[in-house]
Amino acid sequence: MLESLGSLTGSPWIYAVVALSVLLDVFLPVLPSGVLVITAATAAAAGSTTVAGAAGKVSQVPQEVPSLILLMLCAFTASVLGDLVAFRLGRRGGDRLGRAIARSRRLTTAQERLGSALGGGGGLLVVIARFAPAGRSVVSLGAGAAHRKVKEFLPWSALAGVAWTGYSAGLGYFGAQWLGSTWVGVALSVLALFAAGSLAAYVIRRPGAGGSPATA
Repeated sequence: MLESLGSLTGSPWIYAVVALSVLLDVFLPVLPSGVLVITAATAAAAGSTTVAGAAGKVSQVPQEVPSLILLMLCAFTASVLGDLVAFRLGRRGGDRLGRAIARSRRLTTAQERLGSALGGGGGLLVVIARFAPAGRSVVSLGAGAAHRKVKEFLPWSALAGVAWTGYSAGLGYFGAQWLGSTWVGVALSVLALFAAGSLAAYVIRRPGAGGSPATA
């Protein structure tokens, strides 16, 4: 698997694959967009697409390595675009989506917190939810269904995209710098990404998540 990813990171197609994965994971949270960003950033830090296999053998893939800056730009742009698409769908879904949210106490509570946070000039919940499993979907669709204004949602979506992209790419890049471009370094970086997601989910479930305008 790592050898296949190594071949992909050595191809210009990596930018399209990362962008498409990040764009669509607002609707399909099971897509490994974070893992792809980490793997590509690891290759960028290594200076080559050398991949260490499970048996300890090292294979050299002759393609060029991805540009870390271009990779992050693609991931960030796709993140914001995906949020806006979900936001628009949530707005168009209107009453139907509202009824679906009303049937879930958790989704109703999340929507209420989001509405008060955005309306009060704060939107830290949008940033935190970007790291939580399916949190991006709930927040983007919920903001649209609540008929929030784009100018209230978009800046926080952009900040969330910057934070998530920087964290994911940073894990891959600095993980490779410290641990080398091996499956161990990639695995530890992925675990750190999952840990951030678990922490974000915990914070969202706490009463008062999203902060107040004074703290956001």
